[in-house]
Amino acid sequence: MGSLMSLLAASVFGVDIGQNVILVGGVLTLAVLMVLSAFFSSSEIAMFSLARHRIDALVDDGMPGAEAVADLTEDPHRLLVTILVGNNLVNIAMSSIATALVGMYITNSGLTVLVSTFGVTALVLLFGESAPKSYAVENTESWALSIAPPLKWSERLLYPLVVLFDYLTRVVNQVTGGRAAIETSYVTRSEIQDMIKTGEREGVIEEDEREMFQRIFRFNNTIAKEVMTPRLDMVAVSKEATIEEAIQTCTQAGHERVPVYDGELDNVIGVVSLEDLVREYLYGETEAVELDDLIEPTLHVPESKNVDELLQEMQDERVQLVVVIDEFGTTEGLLTTEDITEEIVGEILDGEEELPIDYVDEDTVRVRGEVNIEEVNEALEIDLPEGEEFETIAGFIFNRAGRLVEEGEAFQYENVELTVEHVENTRIMKARVKRLPAEDDVDADAETLTADGDGDDDA
Repeated sequence: MGSLMSLLAASVFGVDIGQNVILVGGVLTLAVLMVLSAFFSSSEIAMFSLARHRIDALVDDGMPGAEAVADLTEDPHRLLVTILVGNNLVNIAMSSIATALVGMYITNSGLTVLVSTFGVTALVLLFGESAPKSYAVENTESWALSIAPPLKWSERLLYPLVVLFDYLTRVVNQVTGGRAAIETSYVTRSEIQDMIKTGEREGVIEEDEREMFQRIFRFNNTIAKEVMTPRLDMVAVSKEATIEEAIQTCTQAGHERVPVYDGELDNVIGVVSLEDLVREYLYGETEAVELDDLIEPTLHVPESKNVDELLQEMQDERVQLVVVIDEFGTTEGLLTTEDITEEIVGEILDGEEELPIDYVDEDTVRVRGEVNIEEVNEALEIDLPEGEEFETIAGFIFNRAGRLVEEGEAFQYENVELTVEHVENTRIMKARVKRLPAEDDVDADAETLTADGDGDDDA
């Protein structure tokens, strides 16, 4: 094998090259190829571990090499093909040269292939894969900035092969119906939520900050029905009321604005503000002004409308209060900008208003009946189901009981015990929710209803 290589070299270059010279040249070539293998392997880790927002930040900061990183990651599919083509060319070249060099000393061809294959594989794994990739993981940003310019030159040098394999890969993906994961978003909503939870555990994010982040993620999935003040709690004035009566209604309810209806609550014609009422009552120049003259138009929205869209609409129309209606046009409740804001920042309490969720201990909370089930689930880390016809704790209790309930009644669902603490007429105003120890778990279908804690089933 060695004499064959010498003869080949002499025939090409017209000189007689010794076996030692060939060995030295081959080893030096292998070393260069090993460096290139390490370069391409570490490039893959560095370029694909760098988040898009960090790349944008590096470009904004004017870091050297940042523009090259941004250009390369603009088409991640082509970048990956470039790295794979370069890495495979280098590794195949190393295997071929190593086989020729080993063949100079081992005449058995089978043994030559075996020795060169295992030898090159061991060297590539150590110096071409493990070590450089570990370094790239620990120095992602600095290494990405360093290798981006030479990687762009590699892309130009390998351009014909890169274009060919890029096209072939896309064709194969189309035929198989697959889609490369690198073409999807680098960060998903689920991943961000996981990072927020991790940040809280690590002490980077406070609990109240984590809760606000979670409310923000829920915001675009929240509908008006889940946030509105229900019809039973609405305070409104008749169109026939006097200005003085309207002022009295506002002050007693503690509201800045109240809806005005004509005849019945299902016919809300607008809104009056306490500011306008007081100004006209105290400083009006004429006594002929009636409540009808101070009514401002408002919006009527379906209960299924997303609150993020509704907030934008309220800002555009410059209204602070909207009326929520059902599919039949019946008034279901009202919604203010404060209600929507509370979905992000949490409850804004007035005076002696109670918290919607009051922690008794780490396993027990006392909640208002209108509190959303999802909020209770998050508070206690439980999994009470939401139904199509209810979203609140009160709705869940009525659904499980199948009838009106009384104060003191309790029932169990899986590892959760719910106790009705306060009822007004037929309405559940407050309930206690307790997470039971794991050993007390029961099947979801084995629900036990008790009246006044005496264990009798009244269902």
